[in-house]
Amino acid sequence: MKSARLVSILLLLQTRGRMTAAALAAELEVSVRTVYRDVEALGAAGVPLYGDAGHAGGYRLLDGYRTRLTGLTVGETEALFLAGAPGPAAELGLGPLLAAAQLKVRAALPRELRAHADRISGRFHLDAPGWYADAGGEATAYLPAVADAVWNSRVLHVLYRRWREPTDVRRRLEPYGLVLKAGRWYVVAGPGPRTFRVDQILALDTSDEEFARPDGFDLGAYWTGYQRDFHDRLHRAEAVVRLAPGVRLTGAAGEAVRADGVTTEGGWVRATVPIESVEHAHAEFLRLGTDIEVLEPAELRTRIAATAAALARTYGT
Repeated sequence: MKSARLVSILLLLQTRGRMTAAALAAELEVSVRTVYRDVEALGAAGVPLYGDAGHAGGYRLLDGYRTRLTGLTVGETEALFLAGAPGPAAELGLGPLLAAAQLKVRAALPRELRAHADRISGRFHLDAPGWYADAGGEATAYLPAVADAVWNSRVLHVLYRRWREPTDVRRRLEPYGLVLKAGRWYVVAGPGPRTFRVDQILALDTSDEEFARPDGFDLGAYWTGYQRDFHDRLHRAEAVVRLAPGVRLTGAAGEAVRADGVTTEGGWVRATVPIESVEHAHAEFLRLGTDIEVLEPAELRTRIAATAAALARTYGT
């Protein structure tokens, strides 16, 4: 809509300063001619903007001019207050700042949008961690210090607990960024980069030593690749199973069943599914009881059969 586009032009000029018609057109995905018409409309409405000709020219607002228009739609307002994430902000030591920012945004909103924001806050609450996750305290004791080092590009010296021997090791970290995944904080750090769980840091010493982030490092792109590699490493084996009618597997196994499962006699579904290991699949498949039969690999089938026999002996009469 033209009105939304006019607000966008106004906000772009307010936040970025001078912009050419071509730059505005590219940002708004319209023609340069449309930008010319929109700028004329803004001028006619009394907005103090002017244009400079020449190579270094462009449109800009009169110095000191600010608009209180937010340009927020109803949907954008709802998304803003849904994405507040007060829990993670508090862990980072930003809880009061987040509350103050939301208060200022709410005060600047038109009445109808403010009502939508209040409605969202009253009807939706985001709680990212799982039920059995640590509620905070010592688990994230070093998170503010790590966040400060990320922000100020300061080297960290940590005592870190890993899963393999030796379990407790000392590491020098150049923290590039923090990621919150399923209620758990991770720090992506060089050299490498590598990924470390913040709640596995046993001790931490800050330093005045600064480091330079690698040119072009993209935290989001790194994390996407890291997750992809993690899942590739996680599911290195396969199992052939039969599932009772109506039984559903989750995750990668469920996707495999939906994509390649074959319905056989009696409505049972036969499929080849990825598994992390024989040990992990043994525990996961036992939860389904007689609703699943493992056909391959033989090692997994034998282990489940042995466990079933032991259970029969324990509970038999």
